[in-house]
Amino acid sequence: MKTVLCFGDSNTWGAKPMPSIDVIERFDRDERWPGVLGRELGPEYEVIAEGLNGRTTVWEDPIEGYKNGSAYLIPCLDTHQPLDLVIIMLGTNDLKSRFSVTAQDIALSAGVLVGLVQRHPIQVAGANTPPVLLIAPPPMHPDPPEFIDEMFTGGYEKSLKLAKHFAWVAESYGCAFLNAGEVISSSPIDAIHLDRDNHEKLGQAVAGLVKNLLE
Repeated sequence: MKTVLCFGDSNTWGAKPMPSIDVIERFDRDERWPGVLGRELGPEYEVIAEGLNGRTTVWEDPIEGYKNGSAYLIPCLDTHQPLDLVIIMLGTNDLKSRFSVTAQDIALSAGVLVGLVQRHPIQVAGANTPPVLLIAPPPMHPDPPEFIDEMFTGGYEKSLKLAKHFAWVAESYGCAFLNAGEVISSSPIDAIHLDRDNHEKLGQAVAGLVKNLLE
């Protein structure tokens, strides 16, 4: 059996598009894109979903706390070894105005995570360093509601630049790449999360890549 780790934020966790800042709901396990991925890959694969609401690439969140993806990635890898593939889809939360970083810096920060996977020593006998699939998150919706617009001031414009920078980072690190914006789009309800149909589309698209990478 092959094991695939999906490391991401609320879209990997399965958060439904939010009508307001205080309403957080979650899609059922089989509706989330990692669940769709597992269904498409079949019983020869184990898909592990490691999604956390608000997770960033490398940034410490002064408001929400414990959201730094780089701080948790190594323990996460050790928890689930041996792994056959690590999928990383982060960057949307880095667009928050509180972090004041460019699209290029967000992509470079995602590259830090790729490097952590590639350099991390394998502790399980017979296991190998897993390849990485880096996914550039889709752009924000251009018309966010007020509670998102204030939190992500300038985020839409930066989100449009993520894919080209992520593609360059993936090439630099020699890892696989998917531009999610070519497959899915963010919900107009809150501008950052995926609806059920887009979870389905993303899971199917990733499944095709995974099969090419591992089979």
